[in-house]
Amino acid sequence: MKTIQKIKYLIPICLIAVFMWNCEDDLPKVEELPSPDVAFTYEVVDEAFQLDYYVGSNIQFINTSKANGEPIWDFGDGNTAQGDTVVHQYAQPGTYQVKLTIEGKGSLTQKIFISDIKPILTLNPIEGGICEVLTGKVSFNVIVPNPQNLPVEYKWIFPEGTKDENGHDISIFEDANPGEITFSNVGSQKVRLQVKLGGRELDETSLNVPVGYNEPVPTLYYAAKDGNIMALKLVTNAPQGMKIYPFDMGVKSGQHPLNILFNDTSLYILDCGKQFTYINDADGVLGDGRILVMSKDGSKVETMLTNKGAAFDDPFYGYIEGNTLYFSDRNTGIRTIKLNERNKSLSPAEFPYYVQNATLGYYGKGLSFGAMNACFGKVNNVWYWCKTYHGNGIFRFTDADILKEPIAGGAGEAPSAGIALEGMSPKSFVWDAKRGYFYFSIYDPGYGGLYRCTLDELNNIKLSNLKDYKCTLQNDKMVAPIVEAGKGEGSSGEFIGICQLALDETDGCVYFGYRSSDPENIKSGLMRYNPAKRYIEPVVEGVEIYGVAINKTPSKLF
Repeated sequence: MKTIQKIKYLIPICLIAVFMWNCEDDLPKVEELPSPDVAFTYEVVDEAFQLDYYVGSNIQFINTSKANGEPIWDFGDGNTAQGDTVVHQYAQPGTYQVKLTIEGKGSLTQKIFISDIKPILTLNPIEGGICEVLTGKVSFNVIVPNPQNLPVEYKWIFPEGTKDENGHDISIFEDANPGEITFSNVGSQKVRLQVKLGGRELDETSLNVPVGYNEPVPTLYYAAKDGNIMALKLVTNAPQGMKIYPFDMGVKSGQHPLNILFNDTSLYILDCGKQFTYINDADGVLGDGRILVMSKDGSKVETMLTNKGAAFDDPFYGYIEGNTLYFSDRNTGIRTIKLNERNKSLSPAEFPYYVQNATLGYYGKGLSFGAMNACFGKVNNVWYWCKTYHGNGIFRFTDADILKEPIAGGAGEAPSAGIALEGMSPKSFVWDAKRGYFYFSIYDPGYGGLYRCTLDELNNIKLSNLKDYKCTLQNDKMVAPIVEAGKGEGSSGEFIGICQLALDETDGCVYFGYRSSDPENIKSGLMRYNPAKRYIEPVVEGVEIYGVAINKTPSKLF
């Protein structure tokens, strides 16, 4: 009986055992998880490159695990090794997963980033701090990380007008050290260096050498479309053959920098943002305009003001007087901000209107709400406010004409200064007080371009006699901005026109960015009206430009 009972209990046990044996292969495999007892460190052991993980560097991996057992290394590039301390070289740049496994105890995986070798090119200190054209000598320092001591081949490529230390023209130099060189042209001179390491071509490196003029002259800044802020020395008496190139300041122009202003030692960039249009954003949160402050040499950029409200509140145009920057929005008026303010967010409470449509007696008498996408400023202590929609012309007023409270349309008395260019679309203006000329641009179809008159003549200009005041090219052609449908910008295809004029007080030349409606005959670019020649001439061709501004303080560089 006892034997039967033992068999009765033994049968289920045996069946379970058989079942387990038959299903052994179907059991889930347990993933090997990282073990806290597994650890390692790594470092470059090449004496000259201990902080840089370059291709070809000797990288030492050290097992620091608490767990005992055979260390097995997987370097993530298909190579493995064993041992507590191993050295490995990577042949290609990239990010690798390095795994250390201690048999029977666990593993640890760490990322390692391997950089490709790239020549390090620097400019040696220049005597006097400025590389002057023709006379300033420059030299270079080149470091090519070479942990494997491979053969190195050099190829220098110099811009037009470069001369070696013997005064000979040099365009290509194939050795490590080209010696002292000079430049025959002003502006950013791009020096390129191509290197082969062990027969393998490395990525090209380059250096922009800022070459100044040998006499102090003013500097013009312009905001290039889809590019950077550029600076150009205003040289009018350069020796024959010398070319004046712009400097790339390395600071992004922004989305629609219609207006830039220079004051003291800083450039103020007013960018009205993406929503450059008479159509406001749908949800009231698309405003993205801002005002940036750039040092004259581009070494420092600060944010003065940002807008995160409605797109109509973005900063479009500005004017500086004393320690105050006046800036206009799209639809309502002009606000103010002190020049020393930084990192401010636009709010009606902190930045109330200085003047608006409805605080001028013009309101309802030729002026209403609408686009104010045009310049404003003072001439002889009188405000000149250009408007291109819902009241077109230059609306003039004094500070005394600004009403304390907004009025209903037609309720106020119009300022005595009156409206100039009424019914036209003036985009920008500049006043040459020394020579007594008022320059303005309009973009009315069939009349768009640049004009010049006296202040007295301005009061009597109509469309019927406008042509008498036009400024033309040497061949008498008009610079007609783009007004063709489909060629504007922003969400509604708005036209830029000649959006800002800048005066060089030394010679009376007026500069502006021009977008040609006839590029086959007149190229877009930086233009200047030369009063001595009485015609417009191209300065920089092949670039589309928004705002322009001049640092009138003469300098050799910036």
